Amino acid sequence: MTKRTSYEGVAVAVPVTVSYQRYSTHGAHWFIAQALAELLRSSGIAKEQIDGLTVSSFSMAPDTAVGVTQHLGLSPRWLDHIPTGGASGVMALRRAARAVQSGDASIVACIGADTNHVDSFRQTLGSFSDFARDATYPYGAGGPNSVFAMITAHYMQSCGAQREDFGRIAVAQRANALLNPNALMKKPLNLQDYMDAKAISAPIHLFDCVMPCAGADAFLVMSETRARELGLKHVLLHGAIERHNAYAADPVMMRGGWRVDRDELYAQAGVRPEAIDFVQTYDDYPVIVMMQFEDLGFCDKGEGPAFVRAHSLTHDGSFPNNTSGGQLSVGQAGAAGGFLGMVEALRQLTDEAGARAVPDAKLGLVAGFGMVTYDRCLCTGAVILGRTS
Repeated sequence: MTKRTSYEGVAVAVPVTVSYQRYSTHGAHWFIAQALAELLRSSGIAKEQIDGLTVSSFSMAPDTAVGVTQHLGLSPRWLDHIPTGGASGVMALRRAARAVQSGDASIVACIGADTNHVDSFRQTLGSFSDFARDATYPYGAGGPNSVFAMITAHYMQSCGAQREDFGRIAVAQRANALLNPNALMKKPLNLQDYMDAKAISAPIHLFDCVMPCAGADAFLVMSETRARELGLKHVLLHGAIERHNAYAADPVMMRGGWRVDRDELYAQAGVRPEAIDFVQTYDDYPVIVMMQFEDLGFCDKGEGPAFVRAHSLTHDGSFPNNTSGGQLSVGQAGAAGGFLGMVEALRQLTDEAGARAVPDAKLGLVAGFGMVTYDRCLCTGAVILGRTS
């Protein structure tokens, strides 16, 4: 394996959330603008100092990131549009970090945002991909529930997972969400509630499904030196990976691209999985969380069910996961869902997580996962972030 340049000297700062809303008449550009405005306000920098920009969104078409520069009066010298959905947050950081290291940009704003109006979900499904438009949507199966029902059923049959195992993930995340003022789900959830919930697409039930909403998340990437000069609380990037279309020969997804590159991720950071203090997994459905526990090396393939039975997953538990509540309880604001774990990790490592803080957390791992097709997702990535000394 070719050794790649480290991410030494890259800082990540200023976690921003534009409050999630179940529905909104505002377009994606409005949420992007609100995120940028809050980045500037919280950092104290001028708009002209933003010389790099990444944007991820499903609902800003026909515009891309370049349209945002005109609408918001930006003039970056480095620009990226990252249409990888739930993987977009970690990939935005990875690419922005390289831009900073190479000198192509000094301060990069990374923004994920989407709106959700009455008809936007249907419109998104119809234009999500050629496959969704031509092979599933016309037959009434355009949403992800039926896709993940197949993936979940296959995993259960292969690994012996029970619905209760997935319920442990959802219940723990709801407990975390009750401590997060940005979470849309405010009602406590216990395992019996989870088990009694109505079936959506068996074996998927109500509390296995994310709730679409509108909102935005964002952060800034710059050199560690620059962050110190600006007096910004920040974290350091210790490792980053991404992979696309991994294990394409598998008949149905049972593993993700994290597995291909995880040794490199930990080698970049100089740690083993047991050194990680918390994990922010991408959680559109609990089965994917369980796969990440396996593919990121916290347990072996097929041991996910036993792993969640053996651990408490709340912020103060033996294996803190999705300490914000994750998308299952905070909401899924489109592509911003790929940024939710990023901004939560920043808050954990800069003492801004409040009552849901992980005790003595020094290292966090954030994983991304996106772009579902019929039987799998195509994009995976992960980063390791660390507290400054």
